[in-house]
Amino acid sequence: MITDEKIARINALAQKSRTPEGLTQAEQAEQAALRREYVDAVKASLELHLDNAVILRPDGTKEKVKRKE
Repeated sequence: MITDEKIARINALAQKSRTPEGLTQAEQAEQAALRREYVDAVKASLELHLDNAVILRPDGTKEKVKRKE
């Protein structure tokens, strides 16, 4: 799970990367790991929402959305 502190760190690293001094190798690795964690969290959240989604038909029936494999 991505926390507010991690999002703040992602933003701080992004801001620092735009400065003339840039990021160190360690900071670049940290930024890449944090970004990957953030993207994975967004994907997991989206999958959870889609797994619980239903289609409401005009006749009033509900159909669960099927996963396309």
